[in-house]
Amino acid sequence: MTRPLCLALALLLPALPAAATTQDDVLAASVLTGWQEADGSHMAALRLDLAPGWKTYWRTPGEAGIPPQFDWSASENLKSVELHWPAPSVFETSGLRTLGYHDQLVLPVKVVAKDPSRPVTLAATVELGICRDICLPATVSLSAVIRAPGAADPAIRAALAAQPVSGAKAGLTAIACTVEPIKDGLRLTATLALPPQGGEEVVAIETQDPRIWVSEAETRRKGATLTAVAEMVPPSGKPFALDRSSVTVTVISGKGAVEVDGCPAP
Repeated sequence: MTRPLCLALALLLPALPAAATTQDDVLAASVLTGWQEADGSHMAALRLDLAPGWKTYWRTPGEAGIPPQFDWSASENLKSVELHWPAPSVFETSGLRTLGYHDQLVLPVKVVAKDPSRPVTLAATVELGICRDICLPATVSLSAVIRAPGAADPAIRAALAAQPVSGAKAGLTAIACTVEPIKDGLRLTATLALPPQGGEEVVAIETQDPRIWVSEAETRRKGATLTAVAEMVPPSGKPFALDRSSVTVTVISGKGAVEVDGCPAP
């Protein structure tokens, strides 16, 4: 069992026996069917409505969060889906940092059909964590028929506009990562030449392999240079060869987020 899952379960399970709250009390889910794009794909969205004060988690939620899992296998005429995550908010719980969304999440989904001349039945089973004073594991099953041309949806447009911006747009002029072995994996230090983004800056570091546990990054800023240090532990519990092109560095601030793909050597 990975470190984040152990921690999330430790926080989650003691709260459940005493909790009278159920998933239906605090969570409603639906599909926004959206519109067809110029390239023939379709922009839809999953919408999660939470009771006031409740939150759910980003794709990489932090050590105390529960990462959402998506199963699209019951869909029909579906070639691929691509999730477009809005920038998350930062939460502090019992001294632990998590990343996610409060009250509502509209998660845009780019849908590509196997046969563009036919509708897509988009069916999703989503497993996620929802939290307030307690945490609940939740499962929602959603289904909707996606037909062209559809119609513009302001909720989806707003969620797309809330995505992290690129490094270039935020003023990033350089990024580099140094990697050193530790007993059970690697320590990665990312150095970004990036102007201050406003207020407290939180850095999330990801790889494309979800089995690799990544610690909460320790960050420091000196002028226009932002440095983040995180540890990475694979299932083997040993140092490993890191594909630097698979690393994503996201800087989250009060103004939104900046997302940088790839972190080359200095």
